[in-house]
Amino acid sequence: MGYVSAVPVPQPRAARAGGAAAAPGGRRSLAAALLLGALGATVVLLSAGQIWAQGTASVGGGTVPVEADGGAVTGVPTALAIVGLAALVAVFAVRRAGRTLVSGLLALSGAGAAAAAFLGASDSDALDAEAARISGDTAATVAGLTHTAWPYVTAGGALLILIAGLLALRYGTSWPAMGGRYERAAAPRAGRPAPRTAATDRPEDLWKALDRGEDPTDKD
Repeated sequence: MGYVSAVPVPQPRAARAGGAAAAPGGRRSLAAALLLGALGATVVLLSAGQIWAQGTASVGGGTVPVEADGGAVTGVPTALAIVGLAALVAVFAVRRAGRTLVSGLLALSGAGAAAAAFLGASDSDALDAEAARISGDTAATVAGLTHTAWPYVTAGGALLILIAGLLALRYGTSWPAMGGRYERAAAPRAGRPAPRTAATDRPEDLWKALDRGEDPTDKD
């Protein structure tokens, strides 16, 4: 008859190291999301202020150059980049379902900004409006219309925001929350009273007690 041993069988080293290996992956995804989100929003905000389209308008028998920057063509990428930045910060201020919602908002901000930039790359309404303003003719249209590469640069920055949002959706549940370490350190352990420093009459000790959030006048 065989014997059954109660001694636990040691687990392979690879299995024990599995949990520890997840932490570096979470840190890498966190760093990537922060970098891509911040870089993408910066690119969008800067490139949206550049000239997106240019042409000429007829005025008094001659022609004058007209041009329109990204803000005149569409203000959507700039607005959504700001929303994306706010969502990128808010990801670390919320947890669980709230973090998923904010991560989704981050991804949608990038997708919306990219779509608006692509649509604005071939838009001529802003230049037509500028031509009408310069010529004084509401029916005036721009001639020799050309577009620059800046709308596509803006779309590229928006795609970085989108990638940051997708990373947050995929890995955000393993990221730390803002103030989490402080809350764990400040909370007393179960069954143990919070530590109390004996009161003293020395002024420096009174200030230290106040800094720790204790009542220096409590003599109990």
